[in-house]
Amino acid sequence: MILSLADAEHLVASTFADNGVDAAVAASVAHALVQAEAAGQSGHGLRRVPAYVKQVRTGKVDGRAKPVATLAKPGVLAIDARHGFAYPALDLTVERLPEIVRTQGIALAAIHRSHHAGVMALTVERFAEQGLVAMMFANAPAAMAPWGGRKPLYGTNPIAFAVPVAGGDPLVIDLALSKVARGKVMAAAQKNVDIPADWAFDVEGRPTTDADAAMKGTMAPAGDAKGAALALMVEVLAAGLTGATFSYQASSLFDEKGPPPALGHMIIAIDPDGATGGGTSGRIAQLAQEMGREDGVRLPGRRGLGLRRQAAEQGIDIPQDVLKAIDDLR
Repeated sequence: MILSLADAEHLVASTFADNGVDAAVAASVAHALVQAEAAGQSGHGLRRVPAYVKQVRTGKVDGRAKPVATLAKPGVLAIDARHGFAYPALDLTVERLPEIVRTQGIALAAIHRSHHAGVMALTVERFAEQGLVAMMFANAPAAMAPWGGRKPLYGTNPIAFAVPVAGGDPLVIDLALSKVARGKVMAAAQKNVDIPADWAFDVEGRPTTDADAAMKGTMAPAGDAKGAALALMVEVLAAGLTGATFSYQASSLFDEKGPPPALGHMIIAIDPDGATGGGTSGRIAQLAQEMGREDGVRLPGRRGLGLRRQAAEQGIDIPQDVLKAIDDLR
């Protein structure tokens, strides 16, 4: 079924509201999930609704929690998500952090007691739209082993980056440090289809094409040992420095069992002209133009943005099984 973005958001928000989620929180979560779906990231989109709602019902997520921000240092904004959804905390960061950056030149937000960070490109892009450079780091429940190991210790621990481009759309990079995002494996498991053999390992550490076995095993790190090392770096930034739960201590985001995952996110925002005095976005535009001179080169972030613009005009096609799963929650 094809729904407009507004209708899709209303459907999702009302489903959360029907399950006791605060109206403002429901609107924030619905907007994030629908935008993820519109960007072609279904593993972070509407397929998440059933798990989210079940976690609200059991108290694993507090659907009425509102984040609280404290200016811990002149350039450090500490945000407690209070075991609620991540999206209201991210909204608060986008609202509060830019003003600090314009005064300090650089600032960071340290978010703890949070949940699924979603498509982080959608968050860093909002800073670039305000003329700022942004980097985001997030940990996730353990799904990836240190290189050479079989026991999950790190999450897929995504990183994202955005920089404004004069006269054009920002450059946006968003990637998991596993070879693919775990949400893609979850989506394959829900559809009962195989995955490529290099995406994940089973519990014995063997490559697998079985999505269910992959969900029980570990994800393959991007770049092998290098990806595993970067996952450790993100673990330190997103959890160690924010006071959040480490990945190996966090409960799953895919079911309603266990305590709140209490994950962490760190966002660093920078005034691009802080060191140069001006003109930085113009220089980035030159770089982007040079990249685009070669056939086949795609500027990062443009595909997702193009899909969202198309969805804004034409709506999104929601699979029948996803609609039924959402309808069953109402």
